Amino acid sequence: MKHTQLVITFMAIAALAAGCKPSEEEKPKTAAEQLDKVKNETKEAAQAMKDYAFTQKEEFAATMKFQLAEINKNLDLLDAKIEKAADAAKAEAKPKIQALRDQANQLSKQLDEVKNASESAWDSVKIAARKAIDSLKGGFQQSRQWVSDKIAP
Repeated sequence: MKHTQLVITFMAIAALAAGCKPSEEEKPKTAAEQLDKVKNETKEAAQAMKDYAFTQKEEFAATMKFQLAEINKNLDLLDAKIEKAADAAKAEAKPKIQALRDQANQLSKQLDEVKNASESAWDSVKIAARKAIDSLKGGFQQSRQWVSDKIAP
């Protein structure tokens, strides 16, 4: 029950924060600041995702799906930036974004397996899902940095 309230609170705060539009002075100005922001968000998410027991697999899946939804939303924003770029940059960026979308789709399938995991397979399923989300976040950060370097804001 305590963990359920924690996850619900975390999701509500994250949804509220995502819905709030920061003022110009609060927006990160450089790629380094953006990267620091993503790192901090990742640390916060990792803290919220501590070690879930088998009985908490629904909460784990909900937390992971929330993170996946945030990544997908950020991919949409990044894709919109790429659409405004020159044809050469767009041609180079599209396969990278598509690879991240494919990775996100694969993670979504893994999260469906989390819900169906048996107690004996729980640890391996949980570890695989965490590795997949970490890999996806890393790929997204690299793509965001690439876009910042190649495409003017």
